[in-house]
Amino acid sequence: MSGRTGNKLPNNLPQLQNLIKRDPQSYVEEFQQQYRHYQSNVQIFKLQPDKSNKELADLVMFLAQVAHCYKQELSTFPQELSELLLSHHTILEHDLRMTFCKSLILLRNKNLIDPTGLLELFFELLRCHDKLLRKTLYTHIVADIKNINSKHKNNKVNTMLQNFMYTMLRDSNPTAAKISLDVMVELYKRNVWNDAKTVNVITTACFSKVTKIVVAGLKFFLGKDEDEKNSDESESENEGPSARDLKVRYNTGKKTVKNKKKMEKAMKVLKKHKKKGKVEVFNFSAIHLIHDPQDFSEKLLKQLEASKERFEVKIMMMDLISRLVGIHELFLFNFYPFIQRFLQPHQREVTKILLCAAQSSHQLVPPEIIEPVIKTIANNFVTERNSGEVMTVGINAIKEVTARCPLAITEDLLQDLAQYKLHKDKNVMMSARGIIQLFRSIDPKMLHKRDRGRPTEASVEAKIKDYGESEAKDYIPGAEVLDDEVGEDDQDGWESASSVSDDEDGEWIDVHHSSDEDTTGVAEKSQAMPAEERKAKAAAVSGSRLLTQDDFKKIRLVQMAKEVDGAQGKGQKRKMVDIEEEGDNRGELLTLRNIEKLHKRPKDDKETRLATAMAGRGDRKDFVRKHHKLNPHASTSNKEKRKTKNFMMMRHSASVRTKGKRSFRDKQIALRDALVRKKKQYK
Repeated sequence: MSGRTGNKLPNNLPQLQNLIKRDPQSYVEEFQQQYRHYQSNVQIFKLQPDKSNKELADLVMFLAQVAHCYKQELSTFPQELSELLLSHHTILEHDLRMTFCKSLILLRNKNLIDPTGLLELFFELLRCHDKLLRKTLYTHIVADIKNINSKHKNNKVNTMLQNFMYTMLRDSNPTAAKISLDVMVELYKRNVWNDAKTVNVITTACFSKVTKIVVAGLKFFLGKDEDEKNSDESESENEGPSARDLKVRYNTGKKTVKNKKKMEKAMKVLKKHKKKGKVEVFNFSAIHLIHDPQDFSEKLLKQLEASKERFEVKIMMMDLISRLVGIHELFLFNFYPFIQRFLQPHQREVTKILLCAAQSSHQLVPPEIIEPVIKTIANNFVTERNSGEVMTVGINAIKEVTARCPLAITEDLLQDLAQYKLHKDKNVMMSARGIIQLFRSIDPKMLHKRDRGRPTEASVEAKIKDYGESEAKDYIPGAEVLDDEVGEDDQDGWESASSVSDDEDGEWIDVHHSSDEDTTGVAEKSQAMPAEERKAKAAAVSGSRLLTQDDFKKIRLVQMAKEVDGAQGKGQKRKMVDIEEEGDNRGELLTLRNIEKLHKRPKDDKETRLATAMAGRGDRKDFVRKHHKLNPHASTSNKEKRKTKNFMMMRHSASVRTKGKRSFRDKQIALRDALVRKKKQYK
């Protein structure tokens, strides 16, 4: 120290900090001087902890920056700083408290402090009335826990922190409890804490006495996972025939209207089967991780019945209960009468309530429980006194409920709804045709004979199972086609009508063409067998050998052909109704699109059209020439007065008579008079 002339290091902490990081051993004396200065400032601080102390803040940050250089000398520094925060965090000046927290975060990033104790301290600090501090702590807690589990799951730390957060959710301070919940939700979304324990801890938030905590918990279970958004939608070409194969088959034959219609229907069937073949993606995986969904849904329903929250919160509770019941196939019979009283067209958010009714329906619910709900929807929505949109929403809701619980609708009600297929409103008409098409695939016998459409092999075999009935097959349906010893090129299902191959140069060449009347291929051979013989052959083939991917492809072709080709011995008597594009793959959960689906956009009212017109005139220039008076208080001219006079008063006037087409002589006279007047003006 004495040998350095003009030494300003003790008073210049940033410069000293830079030099220490470069060469710690050369500046040990300067560091010890600053450390003693820090200790004396701490003693002064303890006497008045609520006062601002800029010097202490600078020293704490300086020591945190160089702590990794003098680990032995500063071994107790992190613990001392934590104790100061824990003891005085409620009365500390906000800038000094923020400096202490940032210093501890810096020490944690340098791995100089244990994460468990620090995170518990930060959770305690969430009670402080400092929004910026809470935001800083929240960001660090999430990032730190993510870094702890970056290489492998640290179950010891995770278990302890999860237990601590469970107690924080029941904390008397609502802000601290809410941030703790936000931390767990964020860690779940980042796939750090995506286990069942985290989910079941979050379930307790749905029963909090604080509304914002309840809403956050409900939103967590009603939200979508990130994995679903990034899921791969592509289809494998080896899983079945592609659209290109079907186009080749029908485009290389005769160009007839019949062929074109067959191709269009085959494309729709192919699209439906591809949707069925997709791997099931759980849209809301958190709901699947709940340990006891039955008990959870019962408690939620009890809370909903006694709730005095806003209607929006009640709707969220209904939505979550309906998803729990539908996904886990629970028995919650009191839920249906509860939502039944809200099924009125004038009810606010009625489409969401209809969605809840549809989601909570499944095949294990007794039909007598769901039947009153369907009748209520039919009586309140599907009546001529309502508008077309209301009727459409009602029919769509009934369709979604019966798709999950087909035994709940009576044959008479179904046939009454089917009569709306000729309604003047297109939305009502298409919705009625949708429910007709649904029961064509479920049980056509419930429909009137004229609504059953052209029978196909699939529709002939369709039948609604009795309540509780399940069908366990000991063979692979459609495997009977594998018993034939025919070459693969001639037995490729729909592709047998016209096969296309590649030549050596890679160009497409036509190999074989046939008409639609020439029924060949595996599908027809399968249909020619009696039902019992087909089952026997399928069972024999299924148990005799292992099936390859090509074998399964042939089986799928036969199953698809059942929905296109007519049943044996049945002719086509009327035009086929197009198969719905959505098919039977409705997925795990419904969306409002299923209930509010309108095939024709409704007309705008007068106010909407006027608002649209005025919005389009915003930047339009006015091209009309306006005549302004020199004196705004002057009287009107004779020309202006003539505009308001009756025609019978003006019929004798020359100005009215000249409105007709003038003769050539009149034009000559008018031109002469004009030239004379002009000549007089220049004299």
